[in-house]
Amino acid sequence: MSAGGAEEDIPLGERKTVTDFCYLLDKSKQLFNGLRDLPQYGHKQWQSYFGRTFDVYTKLWKFQQQHRQVLDNRYGLKRWQIGEIASKIGQLYYHYYLRTSETSYLNEAFSFYSAIRQRSYYSQVNKEDRPELVVKKLRYYARYIVVCLLLNKMDLVKDLVKDLSDEIEDYTHRFNTEDQLEWNLVLQEVAAFIEADPVMVLNDDNTVVVTSKRLVEGGVPQLEQGMIVGQLTLADALIIGNCSNQVKFSELTIDMFRMLQALEREPVNLATQMNKPGMLEPSEKPAKRENPHKYLLYKPTFSQLYTFLSAAFKELPANSVLLMYLSATGVFPTGRSDYEGPYDFGGVLTNSNRDILNGETVHKRNQAHKEMHCLHPGDLYPFTRKPLFVVVDSSNSVAYKNFTNLFGQPVVCLLSPTVYPKNMQDQSQRGSLFTLFLYNPLMAFLYVCGLSSMRSGLWDKCQEFLRKVNRDLGQLISRSRSIDQAFLQFFGDEFLRLLLVRFVFCSATMRLHKVFRETRNYPETYPQLPKEETVENPMVQKHVLELASILDVQNLFCDNTLDDY
Repeated sequence: MSAGGAEEDIPLGERKTVTDFCYLLDKSKQLFNGLRDLPQYGHKQWQSYFGRTFDVYTKLWKFQQQHRQVLDNRYGLKRWQIGEIASKIGQLYYHYYLRTSETSYLNEAFSFYSAIRQRSYYSQVNKEDRPELVVKKLRYYARYIVVCLLLNKMDLVKDLVKDLSDEIEDYTHRFNTEDQLEWNLVLQEVAAFIEADPVMVLNDDNTVVVTSKRLVEGGVPQLEQGMIVGQLTLADALIIGNCSNQVKFSELTIDMFRMLQALEREPVNLATQMNKPGMLEPSEKPAKRENPHKYLLYKPTFSQLYTFLSAAFKELPANSVLLMYLSATGVFPTGRSDYEGPYDFGGVLTNSNRDILNGETVHKRNQAHKEMHCLHPGDLYPFTRKPLFVVVDSSNSVAYKNFTNLFGQPVVCLLSPTVYPKNMQDQSQRGSLFTLFLYNPLMAFLYVCGLSSMRSGLWDKCQEFLRKVNRDLGQLISRSRSIDQAFLQFFGDEFLRLLLVRFVFCSATMRLHKVFRETRNYPETYPQLPKEETVENPMVQKHVLELASILDVQNLFCDNTLDDY
């Protein structure tokens, strides 16, 4: 205690206020530090702990608001300490979003991070000769940027990056620290992340329009009345990123970032809806889960991947689907065996850095052995006991064509092209074209047509046209006489329906585009789609050519189909 004279001169009530504040502060730190010890998988183990942590932080936040003057005078409460509490609450909401996939909590994290900046809670930190405080401020900026990226607040991201750059320069100049390179790398990563989208949508004054990529009301083709499709719901998703040299920020590759948004609805601000400003309790989330729960795994080892996959499988509710998205480097088989089984086609790479046995990394001893740091199609067989939807974006995606449905449950694999035309390969660092089609079909279409910017009016017109295309594609799939029933069993879920429709549009576009000449340039599926009823259907081809005509790029496509239609 400070500033108010000797301790015995402090009134009892004020002394109790300071004691209570110290208790809440210590308790909050203790609970927050315990969060890192919680298992990252499984739903039940961590929820009660998060609830207790939220409860203490709610009390602490309200307590410092109600007793600010006493705490200023008697405890010497500094503004950066208030900022530290607000930053921890922002982190809590962000981690709760990661655990639940409920995007409303992103808005709550944003509101606390935004308040810190607006109220300049960290402004006095630079006057104190304590580098560890400045690092807290830099980490706050990095976390705030991640939340803004996930909320597509790109203008604000650019402002925050400039602020962070200035702060890093001041920090390294004043303290001559060893972590300068690390912080400069953070700046480079976020700058590359911002530039990853290959197409800009512009207003008339040339300002960039930020377009939503999440699922919005009316964004999914509706099921026709009487249409018989499965009643399965996408409940869990593993999003795995292990591509070398791909743009990343905060353990999110650009492909992971795009796919996680493709599996989310546009967030709403729950606290605003409930007329309850301030802290939102986890118990106040909507009764119906809006989004599938997601595990985000950046460069996992095989052990980590299998652990998370097993946990998701174990906790999958009845009548639900597990989705697995693999964006990873391909692993190819080295030798040919007489019998070709599910471990003879290679697969995708898992991280070997941390899989150490007997003190040394284990390598294959000879060609008869299979690659151990690889997720083979056979590794997924045990999990086909429940409905499984797999998306593989890899140079060896076709390994997963060699699936066998052992248990009679629906299984579908959407598989990327294994090779892209030469002029399309330059962009692989900025994310895969296949994932871009599943995330934002119009942006991907513009990219393959060589268009890097577009006026917002034309963009809106094309988006409206694509909604019509999606409706027609949905009807084609659901009315097909020869399509495998697995596709229809997944078609009742809005997220999976949209992925399937976007896949057909992607495949049809590549098959008509003059640059995509080889079979390897086209995506595939397991089980096979009936091409003449879907990706090579004359009506679908007509739609692709109509979109090309709107954009005045029909010369890039084989257009004989338009005459035949």
